[in-house]
Amino acid sequence: RSPLVSREYLWVPNTCGCPPLQEGGDYLLMAWRHVNHEQTLNRILLPPDGYARPWTPREEQLVRGAAGSC
Repeated sequence: RSPLVSREYLWVPNTCGCPPLQEGGDYLLMAWRHVNHEQTLNRILLPPDGYARPWTPREEQLVRGAAGSC
């Protein structure tokens, strides 16, 4: 369970299985949060079986609506 976050970078284990993502784009991801043992790295890692699709105005509306409940 991880909060909705905004990140500059998305890490992938290899580029072969990565969906085509545009640099600077906004996406909805089903990814892992990876924090190392020293707590110095906090990454969003898109696994080979992960999910990515473009962020839409509908997601924006849903997140704004949920902000009052969370």
